[in-house]
Amino acid sequence: MGEEHVLAVTKLVNMLLGKPAAALLSFLHIDRIHEVNAQYPIPNFMAMELVLFLFAAGFFLWLKARISVDRPGATQQVMEMVLTNPMGLGIEDLLEDVVGHGASRYLPMLGTITLFVLMSNLLVLIPGFMSPTAEKTVPLACAVIVFIYYNGFGIGKHGAGGYAKTLLGPVPFIAPIMVIVETISHFARVLSLTVRLWANMMVAELIYVTFLGLTVALFTFTTQRSAVGYLAGVAPVAIPLALLIFHIFEAVLQAFIFTILPIVYLGLAVAEEH
Repeated sequence: MGEEHVLAVTKLVNMLLGKPAAALLSFLHIDRIHEVNAQYPIPNFMAMELVLFLFAAGFFLWLKARISVDRPGATQQVMEMVLTNPMGLGIEDLLEDVVGHGASRYLPMLGTITLFVLMSNLLVLIPGFMSPTAEKTVPLACAVIVFIYYNGFGIGKHGAGGYAKTLLGPVPFIAPIMVIVETISHFARVLSLTVRLWANMMVAELIYVTFLGLTVALFTFTTQRSAVGYLAGVAPVAIPLALLIFHIFEAVLQAFIFTILPIVYLGLAVAEEH
């Protein structure tokens, strides 16, 4: 982890799972990656993902026991709005609009990715936590999963030969050029998904944490100088609140983008005209 600050939660996770993790890394001959901080073989982002997994498992088990058709609770209604809503921006709505017939079969995987990205983006709002998506390997892993997923269904729908023909383009004499262009385009989707999510969340988290620290420091400094400085108490409240709203907006926006783009890629891959 280099000079990365080790979070308290990460220390706790390493205390519980550090030895098995170190043994696994050693077995895979990649333990040298953590030579700088061998005491904590599980990095911050991985610890956050483990915490997120436990929270999500507990939350959805709790929600499952309270699902009701006749009297749905507030939490159930919110989660249903994520799937389908009057604005047509739910995951299921987008799948139906873009993919069309049989779209529901893709909902479990794409819905899982959407909720994972959204919850990961919002995790930094809890003091002592960080967003896993602010670490480049996490968006990259999500992007690779999306890449394999939509190409796998494209091949399954049209066959390897039929799907490969989509790389040739509509004009035969420029097919050799189109193969190169289309191949690069497909792999560029992985880069695009990764960089967009990682860069935006890294910057949003950095701005949120930095300005939160600065406003608290400003309040402390001014109150030590003069009693009038207590008037500056509005700063540690108003500025972090504004940044909090901005970060929530950014987190939801990036999760939406990471939902709509994979759905578009999937729609193109399984389209009938292929």
